[in-house]
Amino acid sequence: MAEIVNKIQQSGLIQLDLASFKPKETIVTIDLKENLWQELALKEKDFRAFVKENDWSKYKGQIVGVFCSADAIIPTWAFMLVISKLQEHGAKGFVGDEMEAEKQMILSNIQALDLEEYSDGRIIIKGCSDVAHPAFAMTELVKHLQPVAKSIMYGEPCSTVPVFKKKKNNTL
Repeated sequence: MAEIVNKIQQSGLIQLDLASFKPKETIVTIDLKENLWQELALKEKDFRAFVKENDWSKYKGQIVGVFCSADAIIPTWAFMLVISKLQEHGAKGFVGDEMEAEKQMILSNIQALDLEEYSDGRIIIKGCSDVAHPAFAMTELVKHLQPVAKSIMYGEPCSTVPVFKKKKNNTL
């Protein structure tokens, strides 16, 4: 009986699954609405007391989205104070809800890719993946890899849609 040969593996195609860029850490949120006076405004003295008294260590190792669910104007310094405390205690803080924090972590993980591994590579970005915002993740992946890739495709190795192909004489 002949040995089964994986032709896709031998083809040199590099397959990327968006799910591998999802954060592995827990994502939690802090809603600043709880600190508003009458759900309208933030009082600096009260907010600074909250920042000082809160147990920020409970967020260590977590991804934290900081947002406000109320229709209120939150000064930028309030987000800065919370993110600063989170960072001091080993958390990764982002402005936004859980989905926005996940998007920012996906972007961070994409940007951490070693581009040398993909230099002149024929890359396939897997079509079906468990990511909340696949269009965001896929476009960020294309933006990051296109400068070094030979080609970028979407889908599965048996059925791809061409997205980008480096021209032989790539002059502008």
